[in-house]
Amino acid sequence: MKTKKLHNWNISIKKAVEVQKSLAGLVCQCKFDKKIKTIAGIDCGFTPSTGSGHCKDKKNIVACIVVLSAETFEILETVYSMQPVTFPYIPGLLSFREAPVCLAAAEKLKTIPDCIIVDGQGIAHPRRLGLACHLGLFLDIPTIGCAKSRLIGDFVNPAAAKGSTSPLKDRNEIIGSVVRTRNNVKPVFVSVGFKCRLCDAERIVLDCCDKYRLPEPSRLAHQIVTKLKDKCF
Repeated sequence: MKTKKLHNWNISIKKAVEVQKSLAGLVCQCKFDKKIKTIAGIDCGFTPSTGSGHCKDKKNIVACIVVLSAETFEILETVYSMQPVTFPYIPGLLSFREAPVCLAAAEKLKTIPDCIIVDGQGIAHPRRLGLACHLGLFLDIPTIGCAKSRLIGDFVNPAAAKGSTSPLKDRNEIIGSVVRTRNNVKPVFVSVGFKCRLCDAERIVLDCCDKYRLPEPSRLAHQIVTKLKDKCF
C-alpha cells in the first residue's frame, strides 16, 4: 500500500504543533455509506527499555494492522512493523510518536481496506488532528478514531444499553461521540478520522462490536501487538 509524504517526522515539538494546525484544515468529513467489504484495525504498543536480542537496551514501538472481512471478521491479512521510539511522550502529539511505525506497517499491506479503525483519537483532539486523522491523510482512505478514554471534551454518560450514544463536546462544538458498545460496559470515544461523518463512524464501530467492548479489528490488532511485545523480553 502506498502512503503519501506530507511532512518530515524528525521535527521539533514546536514544529509538530504547527504541522497539526496546518493539516487539520485538510481533514475531510464527508458521507461514507458504501458497502464495506474489508475493514482494518491499527494498534501500537511499546516494549520496555530493557530486553533481549534485537530489543536489548532499546525502547521500541510496535504497530500492527489487521485486515478483516467486514461480514465474517475473518482475518485476511496481518502486517506489523517495529521501530525505535524517537519522539517524546507529549499528550496531544502522540501521532508523531506512533504514526511513523503505523505507516511503515501500512506500506507492507497487499490489501487496501475500505476503512480503518484506529485505537486513538480522530478530531477529538485539541488541534483537531489526532492519530486517526493524521493516518487518514497519509493513507487517503476513511479512518475512524475509537479510543478507550477521553482526551478532551465534556459529555454526559450515555444510557446503559448497547447502541446508546452521547455527544462529546469541546465548548459548543461536537467533536465526537461517547458510544456504549455493550450493555452496562464502559463506553468508547468515537470521532471522525478522515473521509467519513460522525454518524458513519458510530455505525461502523457498533457494527464491529459483536461480543466485546472494542471493535473487532482494533481488538485483534491489540492482541497481536501484545504477543509481539512479549517476544522482545
